[in-house]
Amino acid sequence: MNDTVGAFCQHGLVARQDRETGPLAGLSFGLKDLIDLAGVPTGAGSPDWLATHAVPATTAPVAETLLAAGACLLGKTQMDELAWSLNGENAHYGTPVNVAAPGRIPGGSSSGSAAATAARLVDFAIGTDTGGSVRLPASYCGLFGLRPTHGRISLAGIVPLAPSYDTVGWFARDPALLARVGRVLLGAGAPRARPRRLRIARDLFERAGPAVADALAEPLARLARSFEATEPVTVAGEAAPAWRDAFRLIQSSEAWAAHGAWIERARPRFGPGVRERFEAASRLDAGAVAAARSLRREIAAQLRALLPDDTLLVLPSAPGIAPRRATPDAELDLFRARALELLCPAGHAGLPQISLPLARLDGCPLGLSVIAGPGRDETLLDLATAIPEA
Repeated sequence: MNDTVGAFCQHGLVARQDRETGPLAGLSFGLKDLIDLAGVPTGAGSPDWLATHAVPATTAPVAETLLAAGACLLGKTQMDELAWSLNGENAHYGTPVNVAAPGRIPGGSSSGSAAATAARLVDFAIGTDTGGSVRLPASYCGLFGLRPTHGRISLAGIVPLAPSYDTVGWFARDPALLARVGRVLLGAGAPRARPRRLRIARDLFERAGPAVADALAEPLARLARSFEATEPVTVAGEAAPAWRDAFRLIQSSEAWAAHGAWIERARPRFGPGVRERFEAASRLDAGAVAAARSLRREIAAQLRALLPDDTLLVLPSAPGIAPRRATPDAELDLFRARALELLCPAGHAGLPQISLPLARLDGCPLGLSVIAGPGRDETLLDLATAIPEA
């Protein structure tokens, strides 16, 4: 393989195929470098993590499942440090090229997986999504990307960030392949009826801004034609910043619980952004975290009530197209905050969300997202394959 976009890790350039038959036979994939593969180092985007952790002796179940289905692994893909970023700019390993938006970031933390898929180096790729790390790169790189229901796919053998939000997701260039991979990873799901009602997150379209709403208007209208009824709803309203901040507090608390002892022992050299987030995580107020968890329970109940089995919710995947490479940190932080307002609802409630590459803005890809009720991941995959010209 000729890695023309810097998507793969040098320590993870390993081709592996366990079977030549199966539902994914003939397909190649990349594996985000926080997922264990027996005999291959797991770097988690950090050279200090790589240097202080033993080479795994076992393979994570998600990778085992894909290999058993006949897929061929082409290597481990680049990522942001410890998966705690949405940009894809790694201070140690560089930034994979976004071929769908030249000169712009691929998005993180599943940057290499998205870049490799967009550049056709692999047929599909595995990422993880805690706060948007599949959905946002999918939007930036013009890909289909699914964040599944929390807990639907095993997280064993995967470096955590915030376990109550962490999920395993994947990217593909076409919806049929996304669904084909889903049939392997998701296993047998509940019987599913075609949804009849589409709820439009009016407030989240407004928060994304008029340029994004205008760019998504035509694909939204095309999507709406597949439903018997559509209705605008308010999801978070004026509480959107509070929802975002609750996510940040809980994520930070869980990230420090997962990695604080290692950080204090190993003193890793984190890059900008990641360094500050871990420093802040070490000083959290327990009362503020408890209040955030209480708010999360209210948010989850509200969202699940909004999504009975016959209903889906549509919203923008991102508040804009991929930012340019080397955008100043302060500007990226503002964009990240706006993005999290769109990305955190599904995470709070543990719901599946798919990003569909149905629009363009200023010549760059822009995703439209759909959220379903818990366990209805297959409904989203069915929807993607049914959209005309998807």
